This record gives sequence, structure tokens and C-alpha cells, in this order.
Amino acid sequence: MRRTRWLTGLIFFLGTWGSSALAQQIGKYVPIQAGSDADHALSEINAATDPAQKLALIQKFAEGPGKEGDYPLVANNLFVEYYLAQKNYDKTFEYGDKLFALDPDNFPNAVNMVRASAERGDAERLSSYGEKAGGIIQRYKAAPAPAGTDEKAWEEQKARALEASKESLTYVQQLVFSGVYQTKDAGKRAALLVKFAQTFPDSSYATQALGIAAAAYQQAQNASRMLEVANGLLNKDPNNIGMLLLLSDYYCDKADQAERAGTYAKKAISLLEGAPRPEGMTDEQWAQQKSLQKGLALSSLGQVNLQKKENTQAVENLKAATPLVKPDDGSYARNQYRLGFALLNLKRNAEAKEAFTQAASVNSPYKGPAQDELKKLAAPARRKPS
Repeated sequence: MRRTRWLTGLIFFLGTWGSSALAQQIGKYVPIQAGSDADHALSEINAATDPAQKLALIQKFAEGPGKEGDYPLVANNLFVEYYLAQKNYDKTFEYGDKLFALDPDNFPNAVNMVRASAERGDAERLSSYGEKAGGIIQRYKAAPAPAGTDEKAWEEQKARALEASKESLTYVQQLVFSGVYQTKDAGKRAALLVKFAQTFPDSSYATQALGIAAAAYQQAQNASRMLEVANGLLNKDPNNIGMLLLLSDYYCDKADQAERAGTYAKKAISLLEGAPRPEGMTDEQWAQQKSLQKGLALSSLGQVNLQKKENTQAVENLKAATPLVKPDDGSYARNQYRLGFALLNLKRNAEAKEAFTQAASVNSPYKGPAQDELKKLAAPARRKPS
């Protein structure tokens, strides 16, 4: 029986394979006849262990049998695999892009490009190649049956191919999410995370990516984009504690949005009571996170009370928040700064001084303003609190 070697992306198939096996791959298939010059060349390349020798053999193949028919697909793939193993990322991208030019829907090549981008720490390429990988899968899902192919058989073939690619797609999503999450610039990080969620809407990381993106936009002081992403996520997931806290924090400083901020903060506190521990988090870590989140919600409620001139209730909520937010310097300083004003409004100046002293005790944007309030309290004539 004649033997045929099939090459697709990263995988060689030995023996005689029918359409069922081929249907489990996404991208062009290149048949290589056993016993041919190409077959001998590939066997020699696979057997080579010395990197310099292997590269020379790949180049020899590319300049000889690899120039014929669809064999440039094979040659470029060999270069990609070789240079990726050598961590020569510029060459990996060069030949990966050449392979995409010949086969735009080569999913294994997309996986390799994502891996190379992640190893190099190139978030822009990582996002771009991740988008390419997602696009390949989406186009394949939507692809109609080829002419002469039974529709039912085609759908079964696609299902097998998608199942075979599932683990690789999850790997791509993990690499892209992790890589763009580490982008230092907050605005760029937010944009890349939103792009991730749009590229992989069914990913288990999509909701988390949008939540982090909203917070990153807040960090970048891009309020309009923060509100767009956060409100959009909350519309899809009304019980998203992170977004309830983010929006209550944003709205609590705005008198005309105090009611909304209070509603969000109270809902977050209620949901935290029965919230399940996230996978991968220890009981101790989850307890710490819940404690901080409850503190943030109480601090927002305290600020809402201040907006409404409910100073006694403000003191109660802000004091309850104090020990809960203390592990986070910025949140602690802001809470104590708010508490200082609530106490001033009740003419409890000694306690207000202590709250401002606590706010000034840690490095945060509230250190200077808290010190200013302490100077005013030390002055002979204190202005009436507003």
C-alpha cells in the first residue's frame, strides 16, 4: 500500500489518512508522497539533532523541493518551528507572516505566533495574533459546506475540527489575556483587554478582561470609556460585584448620582454575603478580598451620606469601613479623609483631627490634603465646617 505523509501546521500524519482525519485540522493540507524527494528531505530534517545542521537542511529543502506546488507552506512552517525553538522571534514572525500570506486560516501557525509574542513580551503582537487566531476560528465556524459536500457531514467535520482545536484555543486565550494584562500603560492595557473580550466573547476570561479594563480606564482617568465598559458589563451581568463597586466609587462623589451610588454599594454588600470563593483562591485570600470589597462599599456609602448631609450615618459607615480598607493605603487614606469631614460637620474636632492624621500617615493622593486640614485645625480660629 502506498504511504502518504500529510503536513498541516505543526503535525505530520503518517500512513493513508481519509477525510475524517483531515477534517480535524484547520488550515490547508499538503500531501507529501512517501518516497518522494520531499519525503526524504523531511525525514532527514526530522532526524537532525544539531541546530546548525537542521537549519541547513531546511534551507536546502526550501530552495529545492520546497519551491514546488504547496510545499512553500511546508518550508515556511519548518522555519517557524526552528526559529521559535531557537527563540529567534524576529525570524519566527517573518516566516509566520509568510505562512499566513499563503494560508491565512492556518490555525496552528496562529498558535505559534501567539506563543512567540508571549515569550518575547510583545503585547501589541500578542493581541494582534490573538485576534487573528480568534478570527480563524470564527470564520471556520461560519464556513459553508464546500461544493459537493453533504451539509450534515460538513457540520460533523467542523465539530471534530473545533473539538480538536479546543485545547489550543484555550492556550491562546490564556497567553493573550495574561500578556495584555501585564501591559504597564493603563490606557493601553484597558484597550487591549476590551479587544480581547471582543475577539473571544465566549472565553471564560472575557468578563474578567472587561472588569479589569474598566478599572484600568479609571486609573488612566478616562471616565467616559470606564463608564462605557463598566455599564456595558453590568447590563450583561447585573450581579458583577467588581463593577458595582467601581461604579459606586465613581458616582458617590457626584451629588446628582448619590442615589445610584448608594444602591450599587448596598447591592455589592448584599451579594458579598453569599458570594462563592473564586477558583484558584484560598479561603484566606477570599476572606481578605471580601473584607476589602465590603470596606470599599461602606466607604462609598459613607460618602453618599456626606453628600446628603447625613453626617451621623456617614460616621457610622466610614468607621465600619476603616479596619476593612486598612490593608490598601489609598482606600484607607480616602476613607479617613472622608471620616474627618463627617466628624467636623458634627463638631467632633478632636476625632476629626485623629481621622485626618490617619489619612496623612500613608502615602496616597490624600496625604497633602489631609495635612492641610490638620493645619487648619491647629490654627487659632477654625472656619465653620461646610
